[in-house]
Formats: sequence, C-alpha cells, structure tokens
Amino acid sequence: MGKFPYEDRFTVNRAFPDEGRPRADVLAELQAMAKEEDAFWETGKCSGTMYCGDHDHYDFMNEAFGLFAHVNVLQRDMCPSATKFEAEILSMALDLFHADAATDGEPAGLITTGGTGSILHAVLAYREHAAATRGVTRPNFVKPETGHPAFDKACHLFGIEVRTAPVDPVTTMVDLAAVADLVDENTIALMGSACNYPYGTFDPIGDLGALAQQRGVGLHVDGCLGGFILPFGQELGVADIPLFDFRVPGVTSISADTHKYGYAFKGSSTLLFRDKSLRNGQYFFVSGWTGGKYMSPGIEGSRSGGLIAATWAAIVRLGRDGYRRYAEQIFATAARMQDAVRSHPELRIMGSPTFCFSFTSDEFDIYHVNDFMRERGWRFNGQQYPNAIHMAVTRPQTQPGVAEAFAADLGGAVAYATERKDEAPFSAAIYGGVAGGLTDEADEFIRGVMAGMLDKQASIPS
Repeated sequence: MGKFPYEDRFTVNRAFPDEGRPRADVLAELQAMAKEEDAFWETGKCSGTMYCGDHDHYDFMNEAFGLFAHVNVLQRDMCPSATKFEAEILSMALDLFHADAATDGEPAGLITTGGTGSILHAVLAYREHAAATRGVTRPNFVKPETGHPAFDKACHLFGIEVRTAPVDPVTTMVDLAAVADLVDENTIALMGSACNYPYGTFDPIGDLGALAQQRGVGLHVDGCLGGFILPFGQELGVADIPLFDFRVPGVTSISADTHKYGYAFKGSSTLLFRDKSLRNGQYFFVSGWTGGKYMSPGIEGSRSGGLIAATWAAIVRLGRDGYRRYAEQIFATAARMQDAVRSHPELRIMGSPTFCFSFTSDEFDIYHVNDFMRERGWRFNGQQYPNAIHMAVTRPQTQPGVAEAFAADLGGAVAYATERKDEAPFSAAIYGGVAGGLTDEADEFIRGVMAGMLDKQASIPS
C-alpha cells in the first residue's frame, strides 16, 4: 500500500469523475477492499473490533438496512416504521436492564449513533436538568480515571468541569471516598462503569448509587461496552457480575451500545433514563425559524432509517436465547484465555474481569509481549499507567483453536519479553491499537505526533 490507501491498485479520485463508472466496476473495487480488510479480524486474533463476526448475520442485517437506508427518520409521517423500530428497541433494552424496578420514575430512552453519542446526550441531559431544577450555572461532573474519555469530550463540548477520582491499583475500582470528596453543590452527576474499557472491571455501582442519592445528584452507568452481554452473563450465573442496572437505587441512566455485543451495525447505541424528565430536558426547540418550528430529541437531525431497522432486526432475530448462547461461548473463551495468562507468573491480570481483561507484568515492559504477538497476527490495544495489554473477547475468538493459539503464542511472547527486558519495546499505548513507539514525553510533543496521525487518517489524496 502506498502513502494514500490503495493508490497503487485503484484509481484515486481527486475530483468528481467526468463520467460515472460501471456498477460492476465499482462493486468489484469495494469487494476487493472488503475481502482484504476482513481478513484481519476473521482469524479471531483481534481484540474487540468485530463483535459478531458472522457474515450470515451481516448479510441479514444488510437486507434489513437496505430496505430503509434511504429513509429519513425525521419524517415520521412518511416512515412510521422508524417510531416502531426505535420504540421497540428502547422497550427491549429497558426490559433487559430491569426498568420495572424503577418505580420512582417513568423510564424512557434515546437511540444514538454510538457510545460517544450516548455519553454526549447523557451529560447534556444532566447539565440541562441541573440548570432547570437546581439553578446550577457552573456544572461539574465526577468520573473515575478509568471512565471513558468520551465523558471528558462531552464535558469539554458542553462547558462542564471534569473531576476525576483515582482507582485502587489492585482492584481497579474507583475510590469511593475520593468521589465523595469531589461532589459539591454544582455536581450534576457521577458515573461508574459496568464494565470499564481499560480493565473490564466494575466500579462499585451500588455504593455510587447510595452516594448519588445522599447528595441529590444523578448516577450514570456506562455499559457501552458490556451492556448487551453482562445481563446474559448474570442469567448464566457467571461469577463477578454485580448488579449495575435500574435495580440499583440511585442509577438514573445507562448507556449500552447495540453495535457491540448487541450485534448490530456500527453507529447504534441506546441511552436509557430512569425518568423521562432527564431525557426531555435536553430536547431542543426553535419556534421562530423561517423554515418552520424546529424540534429535535437529540443532537442529530437527519438520520437513516437503515441503522434503526437493522438494529431492531438483529435483536428480534437472535432473541434472548441467541444472546445467551453467544454470551456463554464468549465468557467460556475469556476464562480460558485468562487462565493462559495466569499460567505465567511473569504476567498479572488487572482486577477481577469477566469477558474483557487486561494484563501487565512486573518483570518486564508488557509491550514486548505485544510486539511478539503482533508478529503472529494478534492485534491488542495498549493501556498505560501502568502499561498493559487489553483483550476484549468477542465471537471471532470463540472459533475452534483461537484460545489455544493465544496460549501457545503467549508462551513464546513471555520468553521473548524476558530476553529483552532491558530494551525498549516498539509498541505504545494508543486507543485503537496503532503501533508506534510513543513514550511519556512532553504532552505538547505527544499532541503534535497524534495530530499528525489524525491528519494522515483524515487526509485528501495529494
């Protein structure tokens, strides 16, 4: 591959082509790229990335998507199906998270464009609700340091102070006393993860809920990663999955991505509220515009009905039995892979994870392990503070032989790392698994390097 992707194999479009290309030619180019890129994850050696990995399921969703891809869900008079799909997705999600236990409110929700979308809408809802009900004009939001950076992004965009609480280095759970110290009259909400991305571990949601109630603030549970697998793990009796949903007093909202373990297409997520007053508080209205009275339930305007239809289709096709069956396979595979890690005294798993886990080493830089594993086709995400390797087990890892291959390659990786313990590794901690040798140098330098990476990814052909 050249400097610009595929420039050595396909025509580079620097302007509108004078004439359109034949349908078959365009599809052939797309098929070639798709086949080549699918090969990276089909082996089962990529952490996260593809949560379903079933091409038959993707074909089914493509059919559902295609029937409604051209539909604009803003125009519900012409596409009442969008209301059906959205309402039923939310109703099924609320049922999954035991909204019936929320007798102190009227549960409701939103469909968003992904985990970040759900988090943005949640933080906005808390800001608006706190302003309207408590007169808060200088809002702050309290999160564990393991909470996803999307909360930092939301606070940055909406003018909210972020207050970060440390986590216990052994349990990886947030320090509850530290959270309590950070809460004041301007706090709009707290958050806890179930489970967090870095370690796949849980914050003490019950204790956070009690604190939120005591201080009169909301508690958002970030279930973006695990929301659509953990409830089925609870049904299966998997150990170390605490209550985290609306059965916990004080939990006022939950985010859960349908595009992860919900096995829908990328770009879909749910945001659920204990009471619709929170959701309704971030509705947007403009009544005096010349184009007509404008109203929006969320940040987005026009949206394709295709994603909503495909998400609905995925859930009703699989049903509880399908999700439970996939969950059983994933939890079992994750347990085998964690056992492989624990078989090496040089390695240490962080906290008490379930389907998603991270491991580090007190003997050598764990990125040496990552370097070795990359050469054997594995793609993990790097963590930092401390350096660690992250593995989110998905359906591709449940293929026969993948867990065994992980165990075998890990043995070689430990030997490799032991031999190079005095050398600097090549890998680095970058969300998304980009290789590159970044170190903990000046923040300004790091920002410059990462900006260059982003510029390259967002570049136009030269």
